[in-house]
Amino acid sequence: MRVNIAVNDTEHVVDDVWEGESLLYVLRERCGLPGSKNACEQGECGSCTVYLDGLPVCACLVAAGQANGRQVRTVEGLADGEQLHPVQRAFVECGAVQCGFCTPGLLVSTHDLLRRNPNPSDPEIREALAGNLCRCTGYEKILDAVRSASGARIDTVRSASGAEDQQ
Repeated sequence: MRVNIAVNDTEHVVDDVWEGESLLYVLRERCGLPGSKNACEQGECGSCTVYLDGLPVCACLVAAGQANGRQVRTVEGLADGEQLHPVQRAFVECGAVQCGFCTPGLLVSTHDLLRRNPNPSDPEIREALAGNLCRCTGYEKILDAVRSASGARIDTVRSASGAEDQQ
């Protein structure tokens, strides 16, 4: 089957997609976007989290055919070219990145949280990131990064750079 998807505002036509092929496989292997990671293939770890029509989903659980004609934004699509998104920058600055396997899903989940709630409480942060597993950081630096990226700081960075935050 042929799948037409817009990934990070770029149209992709993928031919010979088989019925059981996941969106994650298409993104990584067919579209050349390795940011979303393949870890559990069961929707348990969050490493493959992407936006599908503006909603976060585990790409390993979405059949590629279900994404036909839809909009996908991956972790690569958060940045503005070489300019990191403030969430990405906060993760780097706070040392919330170790092995990096969980990072793409955490970044997308954090981005989603902060676009819905720019100043979340610690319990709200923990709830929003509950579907993302990390085996390296102990989560404290991840929480620091979310706190750092939240609220007025994102607005300040956005207005200083002149870039609008997109989903």
